[in-house]
Amino acid sequence: MASLVSVIFTNPESVLDDYRRVMELASWQTHLSGEREVLLKLNLSWTKYFPACSSQPWQVEGVLKTLLGGNYDPTKVLPVENKTVVTNPVKGARNNCWLPVLDRYDCTFRPLTEVDWVVYRFESKLLKLNEIFPEGIEIPAIYPGKDILHLPTVKTHGHSVTTGAIKNAFGGLLKEVRHYAHKYIHEVLVDLLLMQRELHPNVFAVMDGTVAGDGAGPRTMIPSVRNVILASADSVAIDAVAAKLMGFEPMEIPYLRMATEMGLGEARLQNIDIAGDDISGVNFHFSTKRSLVIWGDQMLRLGPLRFLEKLLLHSPLVVWAPFASNVYHDFLWYPTIGKRRIREFTNTPWGRLFDEYARDRHPTH
Repeated sequence: MASLVSVIFTNPESVLDDYRRVMELASWQTHLSGEREVLLKLNLSWTKYFPACSSQPWQVEGVLKTLLGGNYDPTKVLPVENKTVVTNPVKGARNNCWLPVLDRYDCTFRPLTEVDWVVYRFESKLLKLNEIFPEGIEIPAIYPGKDILHLPTVKTHGHSVTTGAIKNAFGGLLKEVRHYAHKYIHEVLVDLLLMQRELHPNVFAVMDGTVAGDGAGPRTMIPSVRNVILASADSVAIDAVAAKLMGFEPMEIPYLRMATEMGLGEARLQNIDIAGDDISGVNFHFSTKRSLVIWGDQMLRLGPLRFLEKLLLHSPLVVWAPFASNVYHDFLWYPTIGKRRIREFTNTPWGRLFDEYARDRHPTH
């Protein structure tokens, strides 16, 4: 049976209704019945707001409006996000305008920094994570037995070529030291699929590409207005279709190829049914680049400086890495290149819509 991915084109005036439609085309109620709680796994790639970087407020609202208009009451929807060594989930939820949306729909944001974490012994034979974390893999205690709905964005990534529904689990299933996994990122992304298969009765994803990210993702990108949204119960398939839209061959991306070969989803486009709009001729012509920080990380983990990896990244000296990342991203790149790109985005229809959310006004749709 072929995997199903729905894809439709949208605009700021109709986006909330279009989120309902893209979820219905992907038969969301077949997978998310409302019988149990659902984790709404947001995507925070930067504490600061940058277009295409993190879950968009209209994405959060469109999905919540659909869930609560269907099978769910607010107490069964649990919005969550975690920290990294360079992000703060509470500040990020505020800067990305999630909190007013969640308040409007009576949903409570749950930073994963404030929940209990437990060691979980996975039965699946993981490719790398047991080796990376031999003391045991800690996961949020609230995860097992709940459905999960991922809210990624369409963007490139300097470590994994593209990022989407699969990598969105990275921020929830691994604690802030998950940067240890960068060395084997493709194998780790496959591990996340294996882990989710054990933890969650159902997995669903709704991806925003209204503004997509090209270049040195997941943060220092070029925002590109693309007016597209996607939904699927197959995380591999939705990531494959997003990769194809961006201009990549999905089966040439290692994590998508390995996941398909292991029967964890479908990245072969000929085996994916696409519902909604015709995307046969769409190609964003994106290319993956590496930011200075990701370039340095790869030099230490995989390149000519790898003899320094243990000293600089796996010892108390590792504090230099998040400090350097914050200095580069927040104090050098964002106030210069980033601000210029944000100003350009502000003059687009989506930029004006974000400003409405930032002023905490309920947009008229």
